[in-house]
Amino acid sequence: MLKFTEEHEWLNIEGDVATVGITAHAAEQLGDLVFVELPEVGASFSKGDDAATVESVKAASEVYCPLDGEITEVNEAITADPALVNSDPMGAGWFFKLKLKNVSDVDGLLDESGYKELIG
Repeated sequence: MLKFTEEHEWLNIEGDVATVGITAHAAEQLGDLVFVELPEVGASFSKGDDAATVESVKAASEVYCPLDGEITEVNEAITADPALVNSDPMGAGWFFKLKLKNVSDVDGLLDESGYKELIG
C-alpha cells in the first residue's frame, strides 16, 4: 500500500513496516543531491521528527519521520551515491524502513490521488 505525506515523503506499507523515501516531486524541487544523512538503525522517532537530511546544490532540507516508529534499516547506497534519490526516488532511492508503532495511523496519510491534488 502506497501512502504520502504533505511534506513529500512516500511510504510503502507492508504489514507493520513502512519503507520511506521522498517523492519524485520533492527530488525534482531539491535538484541534484550531493549529500544524504540517514538515521541510526534502532532510533525511535515521533511523527514529524527530523529523521534524515538531504543537501542539494540548491539547499539543505530535512526528511521528516511520517509516523511514530523505530528505524529497522537504512539505505546506505544513497549515502554513497545521493544521485540515486534523483534517478529513482520511489525505488532504489528509498531512505529507511520504519517499524510502525501504530499501523492504524496510516489511515491519516494521503493516497496517490490526494497527493497529486496537493502538488497540483
